[in-house]
Amino acid sequence: MADDKKQQLEQQLWKIADTLRGKMDADDFRDYILGFIFYKYLSEKMEAYANTVLKPDNVTYDAIEKHKDKKALLAAVKEEALDKLGYFLQPSELFSELARRGNAEGKSKFILDDLSKVLSSIEQSTMGSESEEDFGNLFEDLDLTSSKLGKTETAKNELIVKVLSHLNEIDFDLKNTESDVLGDAYEYLIGKFAAGAGKKAGEFYTPQPVSSVLARLVTIGKTKLKSVYDPTCGSGSLLLRVAKEVKEVAAFYGQESNPTTYNLCRMNMIMHDVHYKKFDIKNEDTLERPQHIDQRFEAIVANPPFSSEWSASPLFMSDDRYAPYGRLAPKGTADFAFVQHMIHQLADNGTMACVLPHGVLFRGGAEGHIREYLIKDRNYLDAVIGLPANIFYGTSIPTCILVLKKKREHSDNVLFIDASQHFEKVKTQNVLRPADVDKIIKAYITRKDEDKYSHVAPISEIAENDYNLNIPRYVDTFEEEEAVNLKEVSTALKNLEKEIQSTDASIAAYCKELGINTPF
Repeated sequence: MADDKKQQLEQQLWKIADTLRGKMDADDFRDYILGFIFYKYLSEKMEAYANTVLKPDNVTYDAIEKHKDKKALLAAVKEEALDKLGYFLQPSELFSELARRGNAEGKSKFILDDLSKVLSSIEQSTMGSESEEDFGNLFEDLDLTSSKLGKTETAKNELIVKVLSHLNEIDFDLKNTESDVLGDAYEYLIGKFAAGAGKKAGEFYTPQPVSSVLARLVTIGKTKLKSVYDPTCGSGSLLLRVAKEVKEVAAFYGQESNPTTYNLCRMNMIMHDVHYKKFDIKNEDTLERPQHIDQRFEAIVANPPFSSEWSASPLFMSDDRYAPYGRLAPKGTADFAFVQHMIHQLADNGTMACVLPHGVLFRGGAEGHIREYLIKDRNYLDAVIGLPANIFYGTSIPTCILVLKKKREHSDNVLFIDASQHFEKVKTQNVLRPADVDKIIKAYITRKDEDKYSHVAPISEIAENDYNLNIPRYVDTFEEEEAVNLKEVSTALKNLEKEIQSTDASIAAYCKELGINTPF
């Protein structure tokens, strides 16, 4: 998508967000605006597909109401649509039709009830079909009765009509298969809302440059993937980023504990044209109730919640994910519990890359024990990459990426990369530039020592450090300070003393003229 067109789209979208901004917080208006974008997408997709099905009958979907075989044609379209798209919308239920009715003759008409029925109808159309789970409760966060939209039904309706009218003017260019206008719009808004909503939003959104690093790490040397998995998938941006790095991903898997974010992820998949049969996203706590436990994945990417709590129940000592280590991750820091879970799910030919807080590199106790087991007994750790501080929304802590493989080409060493000083400061956030991302990937592929940036550490060196992975132990970033010339400093101090005396004398003279005491 051309940059100027993309910028134009983003401006239009932010105007719509501004319509809602004064009335609710970022989390709420995110849910409304993304929900309506999703409804518009489903409508346009439905209309385009229905027109294809109806082409042999020389009728368009918007004209079907007046056709003598309306009932039979609608039944045929519905059957085809449920298999191909996974849902069905009647011509009267399309977004463009609701927007037109709501703004008929330039006046705001009442459509809230109709809109509510349509959103419910989308979900009901999938009942009993293969796509039922993928579409169930997708619009549950779009509460049209909420007082946040307005105090009266009329006020609520006016606001909704305004938003629908704005959205109706945006062309999502669905006919152009190369264009991903909707995906771009969606990612832009999620990123914007995450930036404005602090930690809560940051939990489900990984900045695109970081997503790019993770996606490129797990796809090196591959053009196709059988499967990609994210155990804390949030809004799905990481899974979709992996798809951009290869020609084909056969299947997407994810798990997300937050119901709202789980809904966003399924919407995001559908809007990026991932067929409902190709993704399997579950809404559950990954550590406590894993939903894909018997499957193994070729690529795993994750940005788990940093140092979150988990039950650390002793019952997990008999869980295949944790039993081999002999220790559980502490109750207050589940970071290694996620690592152990992902390793269990990783295929023998797979690669996993996950973002974690720096503490995982050096904390002792159970975490130190797990770390040693991973390196000494299993030899799964392939690389440790230090990222700049303050690159995630809502937290300024420095983070790292761990890359793990079950079958490593370089089994006698671990690569350390210190990318912490390579970034651009944009307002209050640090951002990895494309050149910074390329540098990380190049260093990972070439696997060579580079002064103050990367070091290939033999396993023996890590053992000597008691399996402490703190990056400064391996990559020396020490900058020698210039020698201080004491003679120059002494002369400067003497000159400063003279200046102070001269200034004091001037102040004393002014005070005498004014007949007041000096301040010294």
